[in-house]
Parts: sequence; C-alpha cells; structure tokens
Amino acid sequence: MQVVGQLVSYFKIPLNQLVVIYDDLDLPFAKLRLLPKGGHGGHNGMRSIVDHLNQSRDFGRLRIGIGRPPEELGAINFVLRSFTKQEKEELEVTFQRSLQAVRIMVREGFNKSAQFVNTPQPPEMLNR
Repeated sequence: MQVVGQLVSYFKIPLNQLVVIYDDLDLPFAKLRLLPKGGHGGHNGMRSIVDHLNQSRDFGRLRIGIGRPPEELGAINFVLRSFTKQEKEELEVTFQRSLQAVRIMVREGFNKSAQFVNTPQPPEMLNR
C-alpha cells in the first residue's frame, strides 16, 4: 500500500505511532489481536505496506479475524464474498470493540489498549 508509506513520509509520522487495521484469515472470525510490530504473515496488503515503509515492521497492527475459508471456496472468493446477517451482527460488536481500543490507545497508550484487546472476553460480554 504505497499510500501508507507516502502519508507516513509526508506527515513525518513516527512508526511507533502508526497502527494498521486489517482483516486476517489466521484469526477466528470477529476475534481481535493488537500487536506492537511483526511480519506480514503472508497478507499481501501488509507485505506491500512493509515494502513501502522501507522494510520496517516496527508499527502497530490491529488484526480483525475473518477465519479460514472452507476448502471449496478458496481464499480470494472467501475474502470478497458478502457477510451473512449473523456475521454482520458479530462484526458490529467487533468494530465497536476496535473503536474502544483506539480510544484507549489515544488516551492511555498502546500497552493499555493491547491489554484491553488481547485479554479474552467472558462469553456474556461477546454478545453485547
């Protein structure tokens, strides 16, 4: 993603203040994971971002799980398909939690936000 590299360069954004939010096949559906840095994990968009940041991997990433596709569907068709009504409802909760994580990050720092995101939620909290 060339635009990420251009924005970081133009606004002189320190990489430790950059957080990329993206979908991830390697996480169960609607699960969040916040990491301070890492590799691209085979994700083409993240690979492109790393390439356009001069191979730096020192930026945060908020991963939103979409789960693994059924074998017969294939990854491309799975990623491009529409969500079901139930999936949309689950994602709404996940997106609200993501917004809360960003608020915490801005107000209290990355570590507090990571603790919020990465601590497993009790089942009764997941359906709210």
